[in-house]
Amino acid sequence: MSQVKENNTVKVHYTGKLSDGQVFDSSEGREPIEFTIGKGQMIPGFEKGVIDMKLNEKKTITIAKEEAYGDVNDDLKQEVNKSELPEEITPKVGMTLVSKHPSGQEMNLLVTEVKDESIVIDANHPLAGKDLTFDLEVVEIKDTELAK
Repeated sequence: MSQVKENNTVKVHYTGKLSDGQVFDSSEGREPIEFTIGKGQMIPGFEKGVIDMKLNEKKTITIAKEEAYGDVNDDLKQEVNKSELPEEITPKVGMTLVSKHPSGQEMNLLVTEVKDESIVIDANHPLAGKDLTFDLEVVEIKDTELAK
């Protein structure tokens, strides 16, 4: 029976949970996620957890924050004057804003505080600073080398 190894393209069903058991994402009811091992398409701990799994195997892995989205970076939090926001936006705590870099890349920003003249935004990934648990099931393994 084949096992997942470097350069394989795999399809995986998953359910991601926080340490308190709260589900933050799942492929349940959707197509499984497809990615190639070693291409950096997934967080490092997710890829490492899938390696050596067999077809139709199920397992649960825990990924430390260092192998997931890293620590919260305080440099990615900043205060912005409300005058710099588009007029039609009324910022509220928990609101997500999108900022466009001159290169065209978009960045999601979370409003964490609203003051009289300014807001505080956070560009950290929402899962930064958290250990993650995933229930995994490998549903397809393609040997990318053979496909060439």
